[in-house]
Amino acid sequence: MRIGLLQCDDVAPELREAHGNYPGMFAALFHRVDPTLAFRVWRCLNGEIPDDVEAVDAWLTTGSKFGVNDDLPWIAELEAFVRVLWEAGKPLVGICFGHQLMARALGGEVVKSDRGWGVGLSFNRVTERADWMMPWQPGLDLLVSHQDQVERLPPQAQVLAGSEFCPSYLMQLGEHFLGVQGHPEFTKAYSSDLMALRADLVGEHRVRQGEASLSAPVDDALMVRWILEFMRRAVTRRNAHLARP
Repeated sequence: MRIGLLQCDDVAPELREAHGNYPGMFAALFHRVDPTLAFRVWRCLNGEIPDDVEAVDAWLTTGSKFGVNDDLPWIAELEAFVRVLWEAGKPLVGICFGHQLMARALGGEVVKSDRGWGVGLSFNRVTERADWMMPWQPGLDLLVSHQDQVERLPPQAQVLAGSEFCPSYLMQLGEHFLGVQGHPEFTKAYSSDLMALRADLVGEHRVRQGEASLSAPVDDALMVRWILEFMRRAVTRRNAHLARP
């Protein structure tokens, strides 16, 4: 399967030597689950927006230090591309910023949460069991780094997992869009270094909580399996639809 990675940020220069950049993080994690995957990267943050929805089999959007409400030309252009993917029935999975962007693109609302920053490991309950959740488990615990949250869902969305801190943590839109607030591509070491880098923004107490949470296991590989199963089913469904006379 060919996956188009819509890159919306770079790892901070101070952390890049130790942790690499986001395309490498995604490739390393996804290849642990399926070494046959092929990735192609578009640097959307530099205005490189795809012009062909069929360039790959499915699309994946990274997180970002920018917010979906920021008045930046590339964000507006990427949001428009998300709507093109939606109309074309093309599979898209949004991670953090990408999760929020698809919600906004389809009529939802994203705000800076009054709950503050989410950092470290987030603990979420799966409230709806989808057929692509293979293998199944009732919780989804991923590393996070965010202040914005999806406050109002678009009409096409269904929440599948969440917590008191982030109620709209995992959502499915129709049969070909999936968004998750967490970062399966993060490692614990990167999460720790990112918290330290952003300590003045996040706050000392929240960073201490985030660091303490890193002792728990992370469902990164599970989330990748769910993403790939979701993508494959969406690709198969779309191809069957297009093949009809």
